Amino acid sequence: MMPANREISYSGEEIINILKEIELILISLHNMGTYYMDKDDEEYRNETTRFIDEWKVTHKLATVRAVLTKRFDLSIGDDDMDDLERAMESIKCWSKKGDNPIP
Repeated sequence: MMPANREISYSGEEIINILKEIELILISLHNMGTYYMDKDDEEYRNETTRFIDEWKVTHKLATVRAVLTKRFDLSIGDDDMDDLERAMESIKCWSKKGDNPIP
């Protein structure tokens, strides 16, 4: 890791805004899970999808990622990657129907 990336500071306002977005997503998903606990799974899946789409969850997460990323030194190392690329390369993301997360 580049020395400049060993310690990174954010303003209190930046952190509060990030935490607000995470709270909205986390609590909303928890509330949906609780609400639909004894209800139809199809309704739960539909409402979860609606929430993700209409509440622009992917946009919110992209904004959080952008705020966290902007303070990093993204200089390319000897392996032709920056520190974030190197840290993220082992993440398994969903790519096809039926994919399962790595435990």
